Amino acid sequence: MKKIPVAQARLGMHVHKLAGSWISHSFWRTRFRIDSADELARLRDSGAAECWIDVDLGLDVAAEPGPLPMPDPVPDPPAVPAPQPAAGAGPKAGAAAARDGPVPLEVEMREAAAIIGRGRGAVRSLFNEVRLGRTLSVEGCEGLVEEVASSVQRNAGALLSLARLKTQDDYSYMHSVAVCALMVALGRGLGLDEAGCRAAGAAGLMHDIGKALMPLEVLNKPGRLTDDEFAVMRTHPERGHALLQESGTAPASMLDVVLHHHERIDGTGYPQRLDGDRLSRLARMGAICDVYDAITSNRPYKAGWDPAVSISRMAGWKGHFDPEIFAVFVRTLGIYPIGSIVRLASGRLAIVVEQNPEQLVAPRVKVFFSTRSQLPIVPEALDLARSSDRIVGRESRDSPGARLPRLDELWADPEVLQAMKA
Repeated sequence: MKKIPVAQARLGMHVHKLAGSWISHSFWRTRFRIDSADELARLRDSGAAECWIDVDLGLDVAAEPGPLPMPDPVPDPPAVPAPQPAAGAGPKAGAAAARDGPVPLEVEMREAAAIIGRGRGAVRSLFNEVRLGRTLSVEGCEGLVEEVASSVQRNAGALLSLARLKTQDDYSYMHSVAVCALMVALGRGLGLDEAGCRAAGAAGLMHDIGKALMPLEVLNKPGRLTDDEFAVMRTHPERGHALLQESGTAPASMLDVVLHHHERIDGTGYPQRLDGDRLSRLARMGAICDVYDAITSNRPYKAGWDPAVSISRMAGWKGHFDPEIFAVFVRTLGIYPIGSIVRLASGRLAIVVEQNPEQLVAPRVKVFFSTRSQLPIVPEALDLARSSDRIVGRESRDSPGARLPRLDELWADPEVLQAMKA
């Protein structure tokens, strides 16, 4: 093994490990051979300063590191005819298929806001049906899950970022929609097929259905719960599981996530204290998505944490989450998710407005505050992948610059934000 600067990496080397914490760089593979110029370029741009190479499995350091090779030429893709609607489907089917392709973030934001509004109403009605003692049918949630999955496919950043914005009054309903979207996006990151992603989304949508059976004075309490109240709330996974079992319409995947989304990989969770391989992959996904949305959302008793701060803190909670699934979760959202406040080397604060998928440590941002003058500055868009400036730290929402009003309008259209409140 030999530790070298990443700048000295070259074709034919076998990388054993990148130095430093995995969350500080955007290169997710370890123990691989550098077989292409594109791969070498991505490694050098990853943000890692050093790496370990195995000279028994690949080349050693060259006497003089050569220049960065040009990327391999990419041939023009063959012409593909425009998709045609199925026979008898009519023009709307073709339009819907086209809308499921990738779209710009700002375009999908408007559609995502409408989906969130419909989802909030649907979950509120679902909770009310349970409270009235009516028979529960999970088949009614299929349309909403389909809408969420389609939005995530078009541009995941829109729905995932907007779903984080909640009022204290609608937290329980919005939390279900947000976890649904996070589960769909994480499923895509893990390589699940479309049916698997929708099953994950449906499980996320229903994961907290047991809270509909909790006393409203406990569920909506504006302050911290007492030990006795918390003991009551800890019964919601089992109550929700029993409720869905009685309905006879819930798939096994949904029952699993409802019962086990508060379990931890080290066996210290609840209600069954399962650990390791006794937890399904879907339950491990649910645990991550549930916690992330909870800690980034405003609650009656505390303000939500900044998204990037939340990712960093979750990475340090040893034994809570499956590390491999969590790594994919971070890659899905970004090390600095949309809406995160970051501190730049230039002394400015910026808010993340969009991800650079190939460079997670260099998102697109909008600067808004100078830490040197301690004053707001004229907002300016900046693509850190093309700038000499860089992120040097995450910024807490308690810092002076982060407490400025209307910061969310820097990454989301004010009309979209207003629609979220309707």
